[in-house]
Amino acid sequence: MAEHLLSTAVHDTLPGNYVRPESQRPRLAEVVTGARIPVVDLGSPDRAEVVAAIGDACRSHGFFQVLNHGIHADLIASVMAVGRDFFRLPPEEKAKLYSDDPARKIRLSTSFNVRKETVHNWRDYLRLHCHPLHEFVPDWPSNPPDFKDTMSKYCKEVRELGFRLYAAISESLGLEASYMKETLGEQEQHMAVNFYPPCPEPELTYGLPAHTDPNALTILLMDQDVAGLQVLHGGKWVAVNPQPGALIINIGDQLQALSNGQYRSVWHRAVVNSDRERMSVASFLCPCNHVVLGPAQKLITEDTPAVYRNYTYDEYYKKFWSRNLDQEHCLELFRT
Repeated sequence: MAEHLLSTAVHDTLPGNYVRPESQRPRLAEVVTGARIPVVDLGSPDRAEVVAAIGDACRSHGFFQVLNHGIHADLIASVMAVGRDFFRLPPEEKAKLYSDDPARKIRLSTSFNVRKETVHNWRDYLRLHCHPLHEFVPDWPSNPPDFKDTMSKYCKEVRELGFRLYAAISESLGLEASYMKETLGEQEQHMAVNFYPPCPEPELTYGLPAHTDPNALTILLMDQDVAGLQVLHGGKWVAVNPQPGALIINIGDQLQALSNGQYRSVWHRAVVNSDRERMSVASFLCPCNHVVLGPAQKLITEDTPAVYRNYTYDEYYKKFWSRNLDQEHCLELFRT
């Protein structure tokens, strides 16, 4: 099955099943390249300032960068290196992990949902479940030899960072610091190691088309040398160029619901280029499947009634996967 992977060959032409209809193409010349995505210094001694900055970014952009996040630069470099080494493994080695079944908890695949989509995306990815680690790590790739150890360390650090961010996000809404973490339950954690090979005709396709994230919070480690992430802001696509050492934080659909629509899970996409491969590592914090989610009671008033009905994450996630990635915002299906 490894022949389905883009990373097993060099491509001189774009296969027809990757070509988007003209109305759906990325229009790369129209992308805003100089805009700044908000930056929050988590190392600031002024806690109130950090909380306020995170709240402002969640309202205005739904995306922000964090500096002094506590994850050591050496570990970040190792994560990127071992990810690249994985995608450079021989095809027969990668074939051991290949699956197009979205229900598989550990799988190497391509595009997004190849069983369902009619036009594919220029991406290979390794999807890993990460919590509890002792349950999943034994089935992670054994090659490269340092893969399990490096990625395990990173998963632990990212989880702690996510919980610190939950506290600040909760406080920024006027809620108890523990609100988000407690409401979301014993959270699952997933990781996607994304690999975007050079594409012969990048203006005709995507790495991933416009979408929002169905989970609660996404922490993205981006390639510092090759741009590709774009977010929709003010009706225009804006290129995200991370500051050195920064991680990108993305508000997911569940935090938009819990905030009663105050905070935004925004559309974002990945574009590709013809010259250089690109890699990113996305870490997803996901609510417990069976907890009941919906707007925080403290945020529901006569003037601000509940925007969304209550539901379980299991219900939401199944609905998300039953649709195409770039359909209407899935939260629209849960409006009151």
